[in-house]
Amino acid sequence: MNRPMPLQSEIPFEALDPKRIRMDGARKQALEQGRTRLLVTGVMFALAFVVLGGRLVELTRHGKEGAPSWQHMASAASKNQPVVRGDVVDRFGHILATSLPTQSLYVDSREAIEGGKAEDTVDLLMTVLPSLNRKQLIDKINNGSRFEWVERNLTPDQVWAVNRLGLLGFGFRREERRVYPYGPTFAHVIGYTDVDGRGISGVEHTFEGKLGNQGEVVELSIDMRVQAVLHDELSKAKERFSATGAAGVVMDVNSGEIIAMASLPDFDPNKPAGSLGDRGFNRATMGVYEMGSTFKLFTTAMALDTGTVGLTDGYDTSEPIHIARFTINDFHGKKRWLSVPEILTYSSNIGTAKMAMDVGAVKQKDYLTRFGLLGPSNIELPEVGSPLYPVRWGDISTMTISYGHGIAVSPLQIAAGVSSLVNGGVMMTPTLIKRSADEEVSGERVLKAKTSEMMRALMRQVVRDGTGKNADVQGYLVGGKTGTAEKQAGGRYEKSNLVSSFVGAFPMTQPRFVVLALLDEPKGIKESLGYATGGWVAAPVVKDIIERLGPLYGLIADPRGDKAEDAKDHPMHVPLSNGPKRTARVGASVQHAAY
Repeated sequence: MNRPMPLQSEIPFEALDPKRIRMDGARKQALEQGRTRLLVTGVMFALAFVVLGGRLVELTRHGKEGAPSWQHMASAASKNQPVVRGDVVDRFGHILATSLPTQSLYVDSREAIEGGKAEDTVDLLMTVLPSLNRKQLIDKINNGSRFEWVERNLTPDQVWAVNRLGLLGFGFRREERRVYPYGPTFAHVIGYTDVDGRGISGVEHTFEGKLGNQGEVVELSIDMRVQAVLHDELSKAKERFSATGAAGVVMDVNSGEIIAMASLPDFDPNKPAGSLGDRGFNRATMGVYEMGSTFKLFTTAMALDTGTVGLTDGYDTSEPIHIARFTINDFHGKKRWLSVPEILTYSSNIGTAKMAMDVGAVKQKDYLTRFGLLGPSNIELPEVGSPLYPVRWGDISTMTISYGHGIAVSPLQIAAGVSSLVNGGVMMTPTLIKRSADEEVSGERVLKAKTSEMMRALMRQVVRDGTGKNADVQGYLVGGKTGTAEKQAGGRYEKSNLVSSFVGAFPMTQPRFVVLALLDEPKGIKESLGYATGGWVAAPVVKDIIERLGPLYGLIADPRGDKAEDAKDHPMHVPLSNGPKRTARVGASVQHAAY
């Protein structure tokens, strides 16, 4: 039979174990300490939450303008961020210049020197950036400066490689790198920026405020398709005729917009160091040249517009003009009386000089000013040349300037001036900025509308029957004028160094574009019969450009062909002259010249 356990009160005193009593006391003390620690920790967490809550309340308080103060802080921070430079796009929105984020490496010399000898640091860094200048970088580390650039615009791979080195005192700063997707094709139009992103040339410089300070997009009038065509055809001609340079312009005659403009040789704006010297020189706007017989268009226009001559008038060109020590002659002259249309068609210097003398120097200067040829162009580029012409404008200057000698202008000025001859007589300021569809375009009237009609017919005749035959494109009714001038060297004209050009417009019944091509110092080849004149080297370039340009703008060739021009009611019809029975008057001042 089991014995019942005694009650607690019945446990004898001597049965109590002192060791067990001490252990129970320790457990109780540990529990009390744990409770105390939990209480203290809880209080600390509570205080932390109170502090955070108070901070949140402070941050969400409204500022003076009704916005939370944290929003003011964010706004202020955003204002301190550098503005991303705006893109440059063509007339259809294609990006021609843009900025991409990049990293640049700098060094804090005071920190870097603590990481070891400068020589050792540089040698290690050059294992991943071998193009660094060792001596210059050592000097930067030893100069004690808190900030020195090491290398700008690193690639992501380079940034990763530098970071792996773990160099003390080196860091990265976010920047932008300007990128030009089409390389040299737009070089002289767009220009380029320096390493700090500031515009140095081209529209990058002109619109620095809009692009750099405001970060806005600049939309150009340029059509990248036409620009590619112009650049391609000029490049082929420059190589074919071994020219030292070339330039070209395509301009909308009704709006003044520059659709394409190129100058060769050129450079890659992604590598601006290549812009030094001749490659950075914009022959289309900065270069000024004696443009030769293209000036006969302006002389003829002013003579017709003033009523000095009519289409059936003419001059005797059988003998050269001798005035003072100068002789004015014709290249392959007809040696007979020529009507005004024939003078332009066969490019007679003699007939043009006599026509200019009848117009007079005062009116000649007035009209050349109207055509924008006696002052620099207003195009939106910093690279603009000023025309060169004599201070004393006497009879000799009046004669020689009439056929493009003794005066130097840019190819762009010729293109803009010719646009006014064919668009109805209105001078449009050339522009590289796209005009909006609803923009009212206005210019200055410089010729009567009737004069413009006559000039279109005469320019067409030059291409159809005269020196510009190599520019003709079947069905497009191309009109234009050749130009060939000798270059000066050492104060003398060099017959072997020519500036050869052709300026054309099409379609002449309703002109849309003027196209100009110029070759600097071309060399004659077998296919050109050894000639390097404008009709042989530049006119074919304009032809090839028009053949590719026309379809791009939906300009359909006239299926009737050129024979329709023979009809008297055709706008390109030029009336026949009455012959030498009618001769325009010759100014008294030239009566003393033998001709």
